[in-house]
Amino acid sequence: MPSRMFKLCPLMIVSLGLASTVGTAQPVSNSTVLVHAGQLLDRPGQPARGASTVLIRNGKVESVRDGFANAAEFPGATVIDLRDKFVLPGLIDSHVHLDSDKAGQEGLLEALTNSTAYYAYEAAVNARKTLDAGFTTVRNLGNADGVTLALRDAIAAGKMPGPRIIDSGSGISATSGHGDMTLGLNPEIAEHVHQENLCDGADACRRAVRMQIRRGVDVIKIMTTGGVNSRIGAGLGKQMFDDEAKALVETAHLYGKKVAVHAHGADGINIALRAGADSIEHGTLLDEESIKLFLKSGAYYVPTLSTVNGYLERIAKDEDAYPPEVREKIDWRISITGKALEKAYPRGVKIAFGTDAGVSKHGRNADEFELLVKHGMPAAEAIKAATVNAADLLGLSKEVGSLEPGKRADLIAVAGDPLKDVTILKNVGFVMKDGQVFKE
Repeated sequence: MPSRMFKLCPLMIVSLGLASTVGTAQPVSNSTVLVHAGQLLDRPGQPARGASTVLIRNGKVESVRDGFANAAEFPGATVIDLRDKFVLPGLIDSHVHLDSDKAGQEGLLEALTNSTAYYAYEAAVNARKTLDAGFTTVRNLGNADGVTLALRDAIAAGKMPGPRIIDSGSGISATSGHGDMTLGLNPEIAEHVHQENLCDGADACRRAVRMQIRRGVDVIKIMTTGGVNSRIGAGLGKQMFDDEAKALVETAHLYGKKVAVHAHGADGINIALRAGADSIEHGTLLDEESIKLFLKSGAYYVPTLSTVNGYLERIAKDEDAYPPEVREKIDWRISITGKALEKAYPRGVKIAFGTDAGVSKHGRNADEFELLVKHGMPAAEAIKAATVNAADLLGLSKEVGSLEPGKRADLIAVAGDPLKDVTILKNVGFVMKDGQVFKE
């Protein structure tokens, strides 16, 4: 049951504590809002400011001022008191799967028994968890039945709460690749599974991209290697030919769409980067050539380290949560997690924050920060990866990622300085998106 929230009144300074309730979005009572922040990281990557005021009109930042502006200067304005909090831009997760929180054998059973309508509700619940965790924008990388595309549009229309969604539709794979949903199924069941996301040969791959474009996707996701959760296949190396990867990327770029690439093995990472991929997801076995290609192309690396948390939690609950052929790869993934980041970050590879939530748990997206820091990123850089960098990757730098004039009023507040202790971001007490308060 949603908790009750009170409405912010004009010229009323509302005290907002971290133990406050969470409920439905509260639209501001007029077009002008003053946010008084004790500390403000308005431009991640630059030093935080002290006492500051963010002036918001009609859901967008109009200005950022030093000190606490006098409300009397803004008749009818709403004042939000965060003077004892650290305020920063809304966070961005570049890699989520909103339609499920299940995986392994449990996820397979769910896929065989639950309806599309069920997944639509599941996605809505996970979207709300994500927003409450302080993530006001996400990139959803993989959903075949259209529920997250519909959710994207419903949230954008203000019909329900959730983060802004950039959606890829179905991830595109070769037959028997990581995106082949018939892997491991009884052949009599598999023959009834319709998959328009599989392609073999350059022409088929061009068509597969166009099929997703026709659905109205924002970004294209492709899979050039095997995956940890694939039930069969030839390991985690390349499973796509160079001309197929090139056809996929070129077709997506023809339509003005960026390309996110699931890739673990260096061979699959490198063919994607040579083809012009915009981001590599996971990148577990990147090598020296990979780093040179990243630096040459300017592509982003999205490490998705917190997948291991989901694996560890499910295995702790049930030793048989995954079939043996998958469990072997999971154990390997746990042992090697973070090693690629330790190679890439010091060399100047651009990093964007992404969790693969759905493998890890929705609403726990901020767990990724701790792992990024553990494996070599300063807290300030990890926060930049989840704001400025992620906004750039998603093509949203003019709208989100920092609190600057003309950008959307997406901001969060925490009790403490995340630049000193990034785990503070696991407990976000205040969330505003487009000038509306969703958590206080």
